[in-house]
Amino acid sequence: MLPGSIQISGETLSGAEIRDICESLRENSVRLLSLRGCQLSERDFGHVCRGVAESRSLAQLNLNLGIVSNINRVKQLAEALKTNRSVQSLFLHGSPLTDAGLALLNPALSIHPSLVALDLGDCMLGDEGINLICGLLPPDGAKSGLKELTLSANPGITSKGWGRLAIAVAHSSQLRVLNLDYNPLGDQVAGMLAVAVASSRTLEVLDLEGTGLTNQSAQTLLDMVENYPTALRTLILAENNISPELQQQISDLLSEGEEEEEAEGHEVTAREKNPWICQNSKSS
Repeated sequence: MLPGSIQISGETLSGAEIRDICESLRENSVRLLSLRGCQLSERDFGHVCRGVAESRSLAQLNLNLGIVSNINRVKQLAEALKTNRSVQSLFLHGSPLTDAGLALLNPALSIHPSLVALDLGDCMLGDEGINLICGLLPPDGAKSGLKELTLSANPGITSKGWGRLAIAVAHSSQLRVLNLDYNPLGDQVAGMLAVAVASSRTLEVLDLEGTGLTNQSAQTLLDMVENYPTALRTLILAENNISPELQQQISDLLSEGEEEEEAEGHEVTAREKNPWICQNSKSS
């Protein structure tokens, strides 16, 4: 039987239900396990972690909305990830990790052979946490790293921390999706991110919704899209103090670049040789 999924949301899980989940994990019949917002005892959380450690089929683990609610659970999850080799996507959105919790989890994340997507949105992170996350974005030519990173709603991170992240993104050879929505970034950080996007050869999606940007940021991003060959395909700027005209100009330029590349793809096979190096529009 092909691996399936277990998706439960907002329920209080009984010991019997946990046993069934753990048995499925050990039998390698689960590819996706989502316990989003569920309530389970400390003992049962430990059982789930041991099941995750033993599973060879589990590719996506969703523990969003407070499942990892204390340091003891962070430690148990870290131990599970040290043994597990199959998890590709880990979602911890809405967990009160703090920098201290991420420090406990980071060694397991750093050595995991399959992890490519990580959601640490609304996890009460600060600049120390950002320093650890930058280690998961190794520079070009180094080991493999994250391809998708979500850091939404972590207002404790300062402009210094975001600047450090921008440098890591600029040099990362892997990252394709970066979600920074609902952080108080402002125009200064947006300028740093524009430089990072211009330097990155892989970043395709950047979410800056609700990040306190103005037309100044939008103009900087517009200039970047106009004048640099980037892989960027989607730039989300909703809920910022940016004029609809500027947002439309940026969207149009990104669309033009995608259309040009699709047209070229009918004539040459360069995309197959270099699938993650894409070129948007050029202005004269």
